[in-house]
Amino acid sequence: MLEGLIAAVALAIGGAVGWLVARDRLRATGWREREELRHRLVAMETRADVLGKQLSQRELEVGGLGDALRTEQAARTQAETRLEAEQRAVEEQRRMLEHARVQLTETFKALSADTLRDTQSTFLTLADERLRSREQAIDALVNPLKEALQRVESQTQQLETKREGAYATIEQQLRTLRMTSDDLRRETLNLVTALRGSQARGRWGELTLRRVVELAGLAAHCDFDEQVTLKGSAGSLRPDMVVHLPGERDVVVDAKVSLAAYLEAVDATRPEERSAALMRHATQMRQHMNTLGGKTYWEQFPTSLDLVVMFVPGEAFVAAAVEQDPELITDGMSQRVVLATPTTLITLLHAIAYGWKQERLASGAVEIRDRGRELYERLRTLAGHVDRIGVTLGQSVRAYNDAVGSLELRVLPKAREFRELGAGDGEEIKRLKGVEHVPRPLAAPELTEQLSMPEAAPESND
Repeated sequence: MLEGLIAAVALAIGGAVGWLVARDRLRATGWREREELRHRLVAMETRADVLGKQLSQRELEVGGLGDALRTEQAARTQAETRLEAEQRAVEEQRRMLEHARVQLTETFKALSADTLRDTQSTFLTLADERLRSREQAIDALVNPLKEALQRVESQTQQLETKREGAYATIEQQLRTLRMTSDDLRRETLNLVTALRGSQARGRWGELTLRRVVELAGLAAHCDFDEQVTLKGSAGSLRPDMVVHLPGERDVVVDAKVSLAAYLEAVDATRPEERSAALMRHATQMRQHMNTLGGKTYWEQFPTSLDLVVMFVPGEAFVAAAVEQDPELITDGMSQRVVLATPTTLITLLHAIAYGWKQERLASGAVEIRDRGRELYERLRTLAGHVDRIGVTLGQSVRAYNDAVGSLELRVLPKAREFRELGAGDGEEIKRLKGVEHVPRPLAAPELTEQLSMPEAAPESND
C-alpha cells in the first residue's frame, strides 16, 4: 500500500511539474510579470524534491527498522526454541529425579527400619539440594532469554510507533503540497484575469512606474509629479508622470500596458496561433507609440524636452514586440518617442538623480561664493573703521603729549613760583607723564590695499 501511495504521489507531482514545465517552455519569451509565479513554482518543485528525498529517507529508515525487527524476531524465535529445549530438559531431569527418589524410597523401605530412619532424612536433603541447584541453573539460562525477548518486544513497539509517525508526517506534507499547488493555481488565474482588464492593467503600469522612479532615488512632488493635467491647443492632456530635470527642464513619461494579445500568445497551444497573437501584440504597441507621438507633449509643456518616454512595465513585452517588429524602437525615436522598460528607465532616472545632485552641489557652491564675497567686503569695511580708530587714537596721544609738554614747560613752573611766594598750600602739583605707547598699524596686505583705496562712504548697517 505504501509503494502504491508513493507511486501515485510521484505520478501526480511529476504530472504537475511536467505540465508547468511545458507551459514555461511555451512562455520562454521571458515575460516579466509572471517571474514571481515561476520562482514560486521552482520553490514548489524544490519542496517536492525535498519531500521526495524525505520520503525516500523515511522508507530507508522503515526498511532498516524492518530489518532490525526481523533480526530481533529471529533472535526471539531462537531464544524461545532454546527455552523450550531447556524446559523439556528440566522436566526430564525432574522426572528422572522423581523416579530416582521413588526407587530410593522403595530401596530404603527394604532396609531395616532403623537404618532407613537414620539415612532417609540425609538422602532427601541431598536430593532437594540437587534439585534446587538444577532449578537455579535453569533459571540462570532462562532469565537472560526472557529479558532479551522483552527488549525485542519493546523495540518492536518503538519501531511500529516511529513508522506510524513517519507515515503521518509524509501524509501531512503531501496535503500541504497539494494545498500550496491549488493556491498557486488560483493566484495565477486571478492575476491573468486581472491583467485582461484595461483598468487593472493601467493601474498596474502606473504603480510599476512609481516604484521604478522611487527606486531610482527621486522624491514625489519634488523631483517628479504624477497625473499632471495641462490644457493646450490639442485639448486636455494628462500624462502619467512629469520628471523634473536640472536647469528647469522636464521630461514626460507615459505608461502603456498592452497585454491582451500577449496573454493570448501565452495561452496559445499551436505555433501559428502564438505567432499571430504576437504580431497583434507588436501592432498594438506600435499604435500606442503612434498615439503618444501624436500628442506632442513637448509643444504643450514649455519646459519639456522634445521627446516623450513610453514606459512599458515588462522587459518581455517589449522583447516580444521587437521580435515581431524590429523597426519599432527606431520608428519610435523618429517620432520622438523613447520606449523604456524598468531597466532602461532606472538607468535614465539614475542619471537624472545624479544631475540633480550636481545641480544642488553647484547651487551650494555659488551661494558659498556669494556669501564669502559679502563677508570679505564687510571685513574690508571693518578694517577701514579700525584703521580710522587707530589714526584717531594716535592723534589723541600726540595731542595729549603736546598738552603735557606745554603744561610741564610753561604752566607748572609759574605755578610753582606762586607756591614759593606762599600763595599755595597743600601738596605739590604732581608731574604729568606722557603716553609713550602708540596704536599698532595694520600690516595685512588686504587691509593696506583697502587703506590705499579712496575711502568710501560708511554703510549704515556696519
